[in-house]
Amino acid sequence: MPGRKKFVTITLFVSGVLIFLSCAMLCIATTNGVEEMVNAFRRETKSEAVGVVTYDHGTVEYYGKKNGLFQIGSMTKSFTGLAVQKLINEGALKESDRVSDVLTGFEAYYQGDNVEITVGQLMRQTSGYTNSEKAYPSAKTGQTLASWVESISGKSLQSAPGEQYAYSNVNFNLLGAIIEEVSGMSYREYMESEILMPLGLEHTYVGEPHNTSIVQGSRLFFRHVIPYQVPVKEGAIPAGYFYSNLKDMGRWMEIWLGTADIPEEYQELIQEVRAELREEGAYYGGWECFGDGVIGHSGGTANYSSRIAFSEGDGVGTCVLTNLNVAASTDSLCNGILELLKGGETGRIASDVWTIFDRIFTVLCILAGLAIPVCIRCRKRGMIIAVGGSCFVLMISMGVTFPLIFGAGLFAILFTWAPLSVATFFGMLLMIALITVVRGLFWKKRRIGDKG
Repeated sequence: MPGRKKFVTITLFVSGVLIFLSCAMLCIATTNGVEEMVNAFRRETKSEAVGVVTYDHGTVEYYGKKNGLFQIGSMTKSFTGLAVQKLINEGALKESDRVSDVLTGFEAYYQGDNVEITVGQLMRQTSGYTNSEKAYPSAKTGQTLASWVESISGKSLQSAPGEQYAYSNVNFNLLGAIIEEVSGMSYREYMESEILMPLGLEHTYVGEPHNTSIVQGSRLFFRHVIPYQVPVKEGAIPAGYFYSNLKDMGRWMEIWLGTADIPEEYQELIQEVRAELREEGAYYGGWECFGDGVIGHSGGTANYSSRIAFSEGDGVGTCVLTNLNVAASTDSLCNGILELLKGGETGRIASDVWTIFDRIFTVLCILAGLAIPVCIRCRKRGMIIAVGGSCFVLMISMGVTFPLIFGAGLFAILFTWAPLSVATFFGMLLMIALITVVRGLFWKKRRIGDKG
């Protein structure tokens, strides 16, 4: 008997040690996996300021600047959506309420007819608005929510209200104006007192905070990143201009996973929103159901990008904050980490369209730089005309195709959204075109002089 007890004791001890080592190795492997993905993201995008928070069955881990404040872009919509849900639950607002009844004088048209948009359609992104900056311009600097509403009122919709989904910042900026009208408070005051403070989000800010902890936004420029500041416009804040840090975004994730300690009233609000996100592709209140029980949202501004995704069933989630507009790469980093936490394969970091553009236009700028002295010294009229004509064609092509592709004006694309290498190339094309015109005029005068 003593021998058997000794054997059982040793077996249990060894088993315990093996289980501990296995868990430790799994934790190390996961940690290293996250760090490897973050490093791969840095190599792909050239951005060093990237922060990640992960939630894994109650354990929260941070990678990068835990307290640095990032602009979270369209992840802001989930805060605005929760505020609207609060007003709905309190009976101050209904999903069926018409925007024109809440915002006096507001109108919308479809195919020439006056139509009504409801609060529920704004929450589901089915109002008929799209994200086209040309059709529905964002607020200008200094423009309030109320004045922006006046500027957007009366515009034609791209589809009849309630018929089809189309993502648009217009919907949530309108919801921000509705919050102001129904609550009698400014959007900022309502969000701070009714959402952020009760939920314990002490480091999340409505618009740009006066805080030295802000991680400076940046922009691609010839395969490097440079500091890039874009003013936050008050009339655009509800759709995409909150600031937050990894600590608060980790808590925000726990709130939606149902593991954070929050007032019962807010637990009910969370469940109301979650109930609308049961099917893949469903959108409600600033959240999207990606399928397999995963809920999340991305964010992208001219100088930041972000993404949050979590799965209540798997007990995992992650949020990525970066200071560079590389949305596709940020999305793939977030998705990869989530798969890693779920025990799946991570995949590679996707190349963002602006990263690809920066690579292409860096090469084009080098070629244009070589072409400039050739145009100046060339004595062949046919070559000068060919080069100048090609530059004019390229400029016109960019002026036509870029607005069609990106849904914004050429000036905004060149000087706000795209890498600076794109604007530099456009400027070099203009320079070459002007040089060829001057050379052409000079050539003509010289030939006339020769005849005399």
